[in-house]
Amino acid sequence: MTTVLVVDDQSLIRQAVADILSSEADLEVVGEAVDGAQAVSLARELRPDVVLMDIRMPVLDGIGATSAICADPDLADTRVLILTTFEEDENLIATLRAGASGFIGKGSEPEEIVRAVRAVHAGDALLSPAATRSLITKYVVAADEPTSPRPVPAELALLTERELEVLLLVARGRSNQQIADDLVISPHTSKTHVNRIMTKVAAHDRAQLVILAYESGLLRPGADD
Repeated sequence: MTTVLVVDDQSLIRQAVADILSSEADLEVVGEAVDGAQAVSLARELRPDVVLMDIRMPVLDGIGATSAICADPDLADTRVLILTTFEEDENLIATLRAGASGFIGKGSEPEEIVRAVRAVHAGDALLSPAATRSLITKYVVAADEPTSPRPVPAELALLTERELEVLLLVARGRSNQQIADDLVISPHTSKTHVNRIMTKVAAHDRAQLVILAYESGLLRPGADD
């Protein structure tokens, strides 16, 4: 059973999302929060598998709440999925940096929301390379264009040549199985590489690896997928 905490300041949206998830036999909504502060409090109390988080809320927004949840060692197994109407919002980059595992639009079909919760709980990063590239281009790369080339983050120096290859493939949206196929290694070895990379660069999950790859210049927007 996957437990979910639904966070949104609009009661109609909270109720609608809770109803969608509760209709699935393998999903259980264990709580609802009206703002980020309550979300953090309930997450610590209920230890949900997934927090479905709005961004723009009173008291504490989704960025601050995501950061607090993902930084709490007692909530290491809790994943945050952003549910937003602002798919082109620069705040999405901030939530991913804070540790969110991905995002999905509030206009998504019910089955897409259900699929998203299951995927995040399974450890997958729920963001397409195209969506991430659009956000990075608009809010990160564009801001850096007038300046000199960005220095390579110190974290990348910790990675082996093979781990850099794997990081690039993760950023291009490859699954562990696809990485294994591309590099002619076993899926277990692929997963091990990904886990080691996350440990070395202190990434909460694959979503943060994608951000690191783009922001470091390892993968540039417009590069072939």
